[in-house]
Amino acid sequence: MRLLIIGTLDGQIGAASQIAMARGAKVRQAEDVTAGLEVLRTQGADLVMIDVKRDIKGLIDSLEAERIVVPVVACGIASDASAAVRAIKAGAKEYIPLPPDAELIAAIIAAVVQESHNIVFKDPRMAQTLKLAEQVANSDASIMITGESGTGKELIARFIHNKSRRSDKRFVAVNCAAIPENLLESELFGHEKGAFTGAVARRIGKFEEANGGTLLLDEISEMDVRLQSKLLRVLQEKEIDRVGGNQPVKVDVRILATSNRTMEDEITKGTFREDLYYRLNVVTLALPALRERPLDISILADHFAKRYSESNGLPSRPLSAETRQMLTRHVWRGNVRELENCMHRAVLLASGSEITPEAIILSGGHVGTNPDPMVAQAANAAASVMGGAKTNMVGKTVAEVERDLILDTLTHCLGNRTHAATILGISIRTLRNKLKQYGDEGIDVPPAGGEPERMSV
Repeated sequence: MRLLIIGTLDGQIGAASQIAMARGAKVRQAEDVTAGLEVLRTQGADLVMIDVKRDIKGLIDSLEAERIVVPVVACGIASDASAAVRAIKAGAKEYIPLPPDAELIAAIIAAVVQESHNIVFKDPRMAQTLKLAEQVANSDASIMITGESGTGKELIARFIHNKSRRSDKRFVAVNCAAIPENLLESELFGHEKGAFTGAVARRIGKFEEANGGTLLLDEISEMDVRLQSKLLRVLQEKEIDRVGGNQPVKVDVRILATSNRTMEDEITKGTFREDLYYRLNVVTLALPALRERPLDISILADHFAKRYSESNGLPSRPLSAETRQMLTRHVWRGNVRELENCMHRAVLLASGSEITPEAIILSGGHVGTNPDPMVAQAANAAASVMGGAKTNMVGKTVAEVERDLILDTLTHCLGNRTHAATILGISIRTLRNKLKQYGDEGIDVPPAGGEPERMSV
């Protein structure tokens, strides 16, 4: 890990450096923010420790303006509580009191270096994918990782890097979809001072940062065709040209790329170069969607419930049997990311000794095999209030049955949204969201009646 110390740390630089180096860090020191920014532009760092007396806000603002992503930790004398508050408000992630405590510095370094990259799985589909990933990890072959959004493509990329002979070097990720087209070239290849408006100094790009290690090009299908041709040359020649530079720079980087699109379709449409695709696609790893690995749903739910209980200082609650059934039936269009968000909410909403269905809020109400849980649980009560009448449900999708239940209940209540929501056992907001969805789909919705409506649907 590369540690940059900015300032004098009240004369404690030597002690802090020795502690960090004992934990395997490579340490550089800069006297002020200007010098520190120059180090970050030209050499990079994994963690910045800055003297609380320096301009922390100025550093944070400059990092954001130049799109340099690095955690910043402030340091100062233990008794200066107001300085600690100002540092956190300015954007520092943590505050370390001085003189430096070896265990505290070690913990912070460990938190930066050892991110949570464990892959939790049980399903044979995922086991097969990981076996292939481990087989190809130790080569230098470019790998294309495909799969729907939220399946864990970056996690697999880190797994490959950690299993490779480059694991002691840097893993650098670039989200090609998140960076504007006119800035992505500079982000990848770096630029010289004055290359364009705002280029106040030379800055190395992600290729140079990852030299000797692994570069992940996340969502590469979003990259502009013009830039694709430059990327192809880099892969062929193993050298880059900084924007505004006139001397090529040799780089030794292993490329991993991800996409949530069908690349063959992008080639047919002309939005992705076929020659670049074949250069990147030496090996393809196709990640299964979460609905295709059902045995993983329950253990992932347990994993996220435990994680967010600990991080929020809440008691750890097991999932009830009904909750497990509900989660297993859901289609998970957002995959593992959707499940993670769902369990984070559940941990915050849960009460009692277990996480019950009442704490589970699933996205969407027309998700194939699983309706909105609050609506589904109210079906029998609604049918009872409506005289027990049940229409023939055979041949209908769950979403259609749910829609008919809501609209029939609303008609029964003469359009009164409040009464209908009470019968269905859902909130008025949930009901209104459903009705808005139906209206957008061109379905007739009974007009509001019998109540003062603040929001018409």
